Amino acid sequence: MNKAWDSFSSSHRYFPEVGISIDTSRMGLGKDGFHKSPSLDKALEEMRNLEAGSIANPDENRQVGHYWLRTPEIAPGNIAEEVRQNIAAIKDFVAKLKNGNILSTNGKKFRHALLIGIGGSALGPQFISEALARVDREITLHFSDNTDPDGMRKTLLELDSDLDATLFIVVSKSGGTVETRNGMLEAKKFCSIRDVPFTRHAVAITCSGSKLDQQAEREGWLTRLHMWDWVGGRTSLFSAVGLVPALLEGIDIDVLLRGAREMDELTRSNEAAANPALLLALSWLRATEGAAKRDMVVLPYKDRLGLFAKYLQQLVMESLGKEYDLLGRTVNQGLVVYGNKGSTDQHAYIQQLREGPDNFFASFIEVLSDYAIEDAPQEELEVEPGITSADYLSGFLHGTKLALAEKSKLSLTITIDELSPFTVGALVALFERAVGFYASFVGINAYHQPGVEAGKKAAGQIISLQRQVSDWATKNKGKNKISAEFVAIELGEPEVAELVFNILLRFAVNERFGVKVLRGKTAGETFFAFE
Repeated sequence: MNKAWDSFSSSHRYFPEVGISIDTSRMGLGKDGFHKSPSLDKALEEMRNLEAGSIANPDENRQVGHYWLRTPEIAPGNIAEEVRQNIAAIKDFVAKLKNGNILSTNGKKFRHALLIGIGGSALGPQFISEALARVDREITLHFSDNTDPDGMRKTLLELDSDLDATLFIVVSKSGGTVETRNGMLEAKKFCSIRDVPFTRHAVAITCSGSKLDQQAEREGWLTRLHMWDWVGGRTSLFSAVGLVPALLEGIDIDVLLRGAREMDELTRSNEAAANPALLLALSWLRATEGAAKRDMVVLPYKDRLGLFAKYLQQLVMESLGKEYDLLGRTVNQGLVVYGNKGSTDQHAYIQQLREGPDNFFASFIEVLSDYAIEDAPQEELEVEPGITSADYLSGFLHGTKLALAEKSKLSLTITIDELSPFTVGALVALFERAVGFYASFVGINAYHQPGVEAGKKAAGQIISLQRQVSDWATKNKGKNKISAEFVAIELGEPEVAELVFNILLRFAVNERFGVKVLRGKTAGETFFAFE
């Protein structure tokens, strides 16, 4: 009796509807892992309620409806028609750009697009661009996804020679995201210096009536394409956030949406063995023991999927990283995600995964087709007789799986027949549903993010403190050998001396507000002068 084969043959499940298979044979689920149970029934019921329009985010008293974006007919009320009209508006706008009905202010066709966003408003489009964009695309996407002025300027300088043929896509659901606002202001200034009218090259993707929506209307931007408050940033890929940039790069968004829709249909199955998202969620539950005991290492053996681990970091960790469960108990739940593309990982952290602590499980992602269809060469190069580069890639993947299994390390494998808009749409939808199921299993809310809001609030408090420090520096010119602690005491907040030190140090290095620094070996031996 071949136990290894019996385990693999019964645990490797192919879903022909989406061209994806999942192998859980090395996750230690056993036959009991797929039996129906109250927890499965509960997870499925909660998912049905979510799709029906229940309030899923009590913090903001809103629904969570990313599943409606690819299957509008299941949405409550008038949402279905709104979604269809939104997609039609997206297609119409992009068609006018490409056929020359909408030109830049210099009469040029747009050849570049700079998407300005943060988090889910940039990660999804970046992932889709890297995974699916053709080399010969008419419009090339670029991204400004941080409030780092050096990074923003570098991107803008790369566009400098084609700035008058560049479209600016500003993405912010609320219109009040400061990182996105900063990126927009930096781009505006850059355009102004070069006599390119930003507003006549700009598109807003935001909620109707938001600050950004009102600004774009007031300033006469090219167009405004709307999203809804029931679409979270980390699940916004199938809204205008992801569809506009995808369509600009020539990606078939109808096929992308169809892939997600087909996966959604599969993941509504009540039978765990026939439901790929339940297979994933149950595997995660086995690995983490329902208590965050292992991390998930995502290992896609495909360059085009190199950003998938980063994309999943937000989807999974923002959804599952919660201090409290639904009963208000402190649980500190979460699932840490990190990863690197194969076979790059062979030369990075596989050494520790194999021989280090048993604190992870690996999620291998394999693509059977060696090339994206449209880019496939007529004949593959043989690097050795009968062997191609892709053969080595596959060899490294399966060799690494075996190497981990020899040390009893857990792993699962997702295999995709070919990389296409359809299968990428299905892959994203698979993980979206798995996150929801896992959250139900461990009793947390996957659809709010109080920690993110806390971080934003803390950042706002530091900006307020910085204003106080700059005011103090301006009013105390001529003072020398002043410690950060002294300034904090002067401000009436001695407990923030560390923050004051960091603020003054940045002022000095960047020559702002006349602050100079005399660096000591420690913070206590460092003093400031105000000129």
